[in-house]
Parts: sequence; structure tokens; C-alpha cells
Amino acid sequence: MDNFQNTNKARRYKAHVSIFGTTQIHLRNPWTVAMWSVAFPGFGHFLLNKYFRAFSLFLWEVIINQVTKLNLAMVYSFTGNFEAAKEVLDLRMVIMYIPVYLFAIWDSYRTTVDLNNIYTLAKREDAQFNSFSLGAFEINYLDKRNPIMAVLWAMTIPSVGQLYVHRIILAGFTLIWTAVFMYNSHFLEAFIYLINGNLNKSIAVLDAQWLLYVPSFYFFTIFDSYVSAVENNKLFEDEQGKYLKNHYQSYIFNLMKLNKVDTMHIFATFEHSTYLELAITELEEHGIQNILAVPLNNRTEERKLFDNLHQSDGVSLISKGMILAFLFSTIGASRGFVMEWGPIIWGLIGAGSGFILGFIIDLFIKKISKRKQKLLRGKNSEVVLIVECGEQQKQQVERILWNKLALGVAELNQS
Repeated sequence: MDNFQNTNKARRYKAHVSIFGTTQIHLRNPWTVAMWSVAFPGFGHFLLNKYFRAFSLFLWEVIINQVTKLNLAMVYSFTGNFEAAKEVLDLRMVIMYIPVYLFAIWDSYRTTVDLNNIYTLAKREDAQFNSFSLGAFEINYLDKRNPIMAVLWAMTIPSVGQLYVHRIILAGFTLIWTAVFMYNSHFLEAFIYLINGNLNKSIAVLDAQWLLYVPSFYFFTIFDSYVSAVENNKLFEDEQGKYLKNHYQSYIFNLMKLNKVDTMHIFATFEHSTYLELAITELEEHGIQNILAVPLNNRTEERKLFDNLHQSDGVSLISKGMILAFLFSTIGASRGFVMEWGPIIWGLIGAGSGFILGFIIDLFIKKISKRKQKLLRGKNSEVVLIVECGEQQKQQVERILWNKLALGVAELNQS
């Protein structure tokens, strides 16, 4: 059950909300998407919501990698044991692997460029789409979600952050493969030995072939959860702004009344949130119909370091950090098999070093870049609400507005 029945009269749509998740088109950096395909074929297509193609490439990567022992050969190569790398590698299957690997990178880049162009056209067409879906097994709706919470949950176990942002299909897929990778790599078993001080046994129990799937897989789920939360928030603000313009800008207020009147105007400012609509509908339940809602266009400034529930521009300084984190952690885990502290510790050191380096690179680019991006510092006024009511309704209206988290309330009484 959706709140909008698509007649398919529009040529392009920005989003589709179903019980399985929110599929949307938004602007992406083609190089970032391509780099995730470099990390693991299929990841770039998951970011683009191209699920069938992503599933095919992901499964191809795992099957061929297992047959050729490619990850194990990488470990031997990173540790300088090139003869062992040659011995374990199946050259017949590697030759089959290379064209598909390159295709995944090329196609994710090409598709991103195409979808960026399509998004521009869809935004100009601005076709309506459903924002609420109710089914027998699930409910999905547009709402604001905190990107930082998405990251924190994704850090606990891959897929949980994706469940938080309601990417049900991808979350279920990654949850299954998290269990597969963790079980076969003996990662958790090795981690228990490590925290109990048994370093040698921790190293011995690890399966290098399965372990090298973990870094790229883990950091991808964090990055995907974060980006999905940010873009979901932007989509919610866009849809709510359009709804307010269509439903609460038909009444014309006359603020300059010459004669004595028994009505007054109350002004309030809100963020884009569900509480704003709760305030409006509660006012209407109390018989107050003269309501004007005006979404604001906030000023543009430099990009922020991190997005959160109240501010999301989608260009925070984590993209390169996540990519370098998986790259350095893969190298660190590989080198750890012949170094004193073992694969887990060196993998964590590599992840931290990679993220910091990527963050510094993005920060440097930010400093020299002259492009402006949106920045909302803390809680900002995003919608102005004007309510016309009688003087006897003043306290009731203000109470409703404050209870629904208005950022500021003022009155204009010309009686």
C-alpha cells in the first residue's frame, strides 16, 4: 500500500520507496564508485542500486578468487614470497578473472556518469513519487536518519547499518556473507586468542585466503550505510518541502491590516522533520486552517567534516579515508602473517593509517577548492511556519509549536 500510485506518465523519477528499501538516483563521484569496484567487483554497482549486476559480479569474484587462490597469492606477494605466490595461483582461471574485473570498474564508472545526467533531468522534471509504503511484512517511509549512528552500527557488524537505513535487500545479502567470511577466516576465533594474549595461536588459526575478503567488505558496508543515510535525509527534505509548497501556500496572508481585527499571526521556524507535519496536522485538528509553510533555501558555504541528522550535504571528508582504509588494512593484514604483531593488529593499524591519510587528502583538497557546498551548522531554520489564529488560541498554538520542537516562535498582534 503506497501513498502515491504511479501512472508512469513522467519520463524520469528520482526515487522509489518500497517495503524493501528506498531506491534513489543522486549525484555521485564516478571515481569513488569505480574505486569500490576496484576493491571488490560488485560494490560499485551496489552503490548505484544495480542489484542484479552487483550480485553477479560479487559471486563471480568470490568463486573465481576461491578457485584461483588469488587472495592467498596476494598475501605471499605482499610478504615477498613470490615463488609461493606463483605456485598457488591457478593461471587458467586468472585469465578469465581479469576481463570481468576490468569490466566491473569500467561499467560502474560509465553508469555513474549516465545516472548523474539522468538525475539532473529527473530533478528538473520533478515528478512525484511515493514516500510511504505499507505491506504485510514491512513498513518503509521517508524520514531523517543520523549518518553517524549508521556508521556506528555498521562498525559493530556489517549489514546492521544498512538495516538502520532500510536497505533490506543489501543488508540481508551482506549479513549472510559476513557470516561466511567470518566463519571461514576464523577471524573471531583469532580475535579471542589475541585479546587473551595468545598471539602465535591467533596467527596460526587465521585462514589467509578468506581473511583478505574482510577489509574491503567491512569498510564498504560502513561507507554505504553512511552515504545512504545522508542521501535519504536529503530526499526527505526535498519531498517534504515540495509537500509543504503544494498544501500550505494557498492561503494569502494580509499582515498589513488597517482595521482592528481579533486575529493574530504566530511565526515559527523548524527543521525539516516529521515533527513539523505533526505540528501542522495538530493545529488543523484544533480548527486552525490558515497556515502558511515556506521552505527556506539555506546559504552555501564550505563543506563540513561529517554529516549528521541535522546537516547532510553528502560531501563530508570520509570517501577517500574509507577507500584507503580497506587498501591499507588489506596490505597490513597480509604483511602481518610474517610480522611480530600478527595480521589482525597490523590490519587495524593499516585501516587507521589509511583512513587518516585519506582524511588529510580530502582536507587538503577542501582547503584549495573554491567550490561551495551547503553547510548547516547545528540545528538550523529550514522552514518558516506562519499561523493565523484568534487571540484566545494563542497559548494553545504556541504550546503545540514548542512541543513539536520548533526552533523559535514569535507573534505579531495588530489588534
